[in-house]
Amino acid sequence: MMPTARDALLDAALSALVGLPWSAVRMVDVASAAGVSRQTLYNEFGSKDGLARALVRSAADGYLAGVDRALGSAGGTGDRLAATAAWTVRVVRANALVRGLLTGCWGERLPRPVHPVAPTASLVPAQRRADAGTPTPAELLGQVGARAVAALDEGRPPHDPEVLAATCEIALRLALSYALVPTPPGTEGEVAPLVREVVEWRPTG
Repeated sequence: MMPTARDALLDAALSALVGLPWSAVRMVDVASAAGVSRQTLYNEFGSKDGLARALVRSAADGYLAGVDRALGSAGGTGDRLAATAAWTVRVVRANALVRGLLTGCWGERLPRPVHPVAPTASLVPAQRRADAGTPTPAELLGQVGARAVAALDEGRPPHDPEVLAATCEIALRLALSYALVPTPPGTEGEVAPLVREVVEWRPTG
């Protein structure tokens, strides 16, 4: 599938953040890097703040898509929660926006989530969704827990939803500790067996 102009603009803005703080990223340069006009950029996002909200929303959606893939992988509850934790470690280390979403810590170089005081008037559905705001760290963890309950209960012996969601949160907090605290190269793989031990120690059924 060919990327849309919106996808190209989001990719260009994300690439610009590698070398520049958000305050120094210029809309004209983002449009040029994406190969579209500046008017197209404004049609899609409305403003630089709108582009910032879209970037953060895109990061949240990308993280949750990876969570869904991990929860849909082969294996039992422990294996699938371990895969989710391993994905969390990888993406938090690689993507500063996801790190901000899961921790609430936003460096000066990053666009921060800006919650509008009034409903958006954007004609672009994807931008209306972005303008509606992004989840707080607690809300994002809650969304992952809800996904875990839905995915792990499907066609399997029933779990206690509250216990399963709490176990998922423990697994993710363990993953975040590995992602945020420097560890020797290769040790990030230790989080998966630790999560399996948590699931065995804390039965979800």
